[in-house]
Amino acid sequence: RKERRVRTLHHSAAFERMFFLGVQACLSLHVTSMRHAGLRHKMVAGDSALIIQNKGGGHGEIGYHLALQLVMDRGFSVTILHEGPNKGKPPHNSYSDLEAAGVNVIWCDDLADADVCIGALNGATFSAVIDNWSKSPEAIRPYAELAKEWEVNNYAFISSAGMYTPPKGDFSAISEDCDVKSSGQRQAEVFIAELGLPFTCFRPQYIYGPKQGKSYLGYFFDRATRDRSIPVPNDGSQMVTMTHAADNAAMVAAAVDNPAAVGEVFNCATSSLISYRELALLCAEAAGNTVSIASYDPKAFELPKGFFPFRDAPFFVSAEKAQKLLGFEPKNFIKDDIKWYYQNNYKAAGGLSKEVDFAFDDVVLGK
Repeated sequence: RKERRVRTLHHSAAFERMFFLGVQACLSLHVTSMRHAGLRHKMVAGDSALIIQNKGGGHGEIGYHLALQLVMDRGFSVTILHEGPNKGKPPHNSYSDLEAAGVNVIWCDDLADADVCIGALNGATFSAVIDNWSKSPEAIRPYAELAKEWEVNNYAFISSAGMYTPPKGDFSAISEDCDVKSSGQRQAEVFIAELGLPFTCFRPQYIYGPKQGKSYLGYFFDRATRDRSIPVPNDGSQMVTMTHAADNAAMVAAAVDNPAAVGEVFNCATSSLISYRELALLCAEAAGNTVSIASYDPKAFELPKGFFPFRDAPFFVSAEKAQKLLGFEPKNFIKDDIKWYYQNNYKAAGGLSKEVDFAFDDVVLGK
């Protein structure tokens, strides 16, 4: 069988390129031997996955959908080693769905205390590990080394697309070979490659979903429901990807026990784009209001980080690689989902009655 070259993670620094030449050679031999053996990647009863899950934030909902998909669609036995405690907030308030599906959820107060958390597994081993928690090489080390002892088929690491540093003025879709900054998550990617694990890295962007704890859309709803103009940086034509967490999870699930995914990095996002202006108008329509869009120059004001939920400049990734290698196709689109998102997420969570500070809006609007 024709040997498939495993591409290593890209970085702009020449030193890292040279460093990875050795890693690339080792991984190529490792992956090829597994593929030629073939047996370890067969889908058989008893395949098991450990999901190392953070307590919430943007990635919080991915683990919920991933566990259900691996159990119900792939026949896996799934255990979640979960950062805690469980405070009953989304998506944790829906974990009865996981229990009903037979998912074993083990709550650990602090996943950084790896000895205690690993001990809670009571000696269990797994054929695949999905790390949806680590943000540094120090954090990922004990779990990655344990996975190597288990000789897992795949170690999937959910990283971040926030590490990309595209050339100034280049506003095209970002592919996986774009330069990156040396963030903690980037260094974690480097570590699992150096360790020789059959890794796959995923770099999500902006996420939404029915069980979401963190919302990028609240900014728009807060203003649309209070008859406020919606400030948008520049002219609002900047494009962005809003990806349903179930689609993020589906891409990750497609990589588990998949030889085509070993040694690869994937942008974990939808292929559907939407502009800031379109998104603002969609949110207003879902809320039943008509609003005005107020453009502002972000360089003209000193605004707090996160005032606007997205970057001032266009920042969106390409999912073409996942489409080709994993057969990934998104099933959910924000344009179709915005109405239920408003009703079931924003409104149901008390968005209409919460206190919102519009002081910086008044600054950019000149009030």
